[in-house]
Amino acid sequence: MAALFLTAVLLAGCSGGSSAAPPAGTVIAERLRTEIIRELPHDPTAFTQGLEISGDTLYESTGRVGQSWVRATLLDSGAELARADLMPPLFGEGITVTGDTLWQITWKNGVAIARDRTTLAQQRQVHYNGEGWGLCAQADRLVMSNGSDALAFRDPVSFDVIGSVDVTLDGRPIDRLNELDCNSDGFVYANVWTTDQIVKIDPTTGVVAAQIDASNLEDALPSDQRDGIDVLNGIAQVPGTDRFLVTGKLWPRMFEVRFVS
Repeated sequence: MAALFLTAVLLAGCSGGSSAAPPAGTVIAERLRTEIIRELPHDPTAFTQGLEISGDTLYESTGRVGQSWVRATLLDSGAELARADLMPPLFGEGITVTGDTLWQITWKNGVAIARDRTTLAQQRQVHYNGEGWGLCAQADRLVMSNGSDALAFRDPVSFDVIGSVDVTLDGRPIDRLNELDCNSDGFVYANVWTTDQIVKIDPTTGVVAAQIDASNLEDALPSDQRDGIDVLNGIAQVPGTDRFLVTGKLWPRMFEVRFVS
């Protein structure tokens, strides 16, 4: 999505912000926060739209027309393994790895690109309707967001829609679902655009099981490096652990965190 901020009115209305009591029987999300384990460097020119770890490789995609790219680096050293740029008018968004393929979606262009996961060379393009925001992969399907309160399920080969689910937080729709991480625990974690919140979604029901306050991450950035940064965006599980890498658009740091009560 574009780097435009919503008005205060819209922000106040985010995700069922009404003070009315939720309907009877509603599952109330657990409230968690981010505990910082360590800080890592992050490219401050990266307008981060997608973040994923597969094996020992960190994949990142960025947005903005003429500045969109996808890159693979070694997780431990940060050494670049491969990179591919998107030519205008494409505006890059989320990415995910499934099998030997890295899928990359675009914002308003309606184009998904299948790439070789090692070289990032384009293999083919497919077209879809609507906007593309976040993307992640489960065992037998892809999960995609488009800025609404719904997640779409897609075939990992054809990219065809095979289902969807509406997402609710405390019984009310929550929209602006953005960057996604399909976690090994079966849940889908999503950044909520323009906020410092991450939500943990049960993809079978759409119910948010936990809402995570990540506001301490921006506060942890060096004060002299906060000018010009954009919103929190980018979440990737560290394989085999309960930890995540989290960053933001144009942030100079990336954080390894746990979600704790």
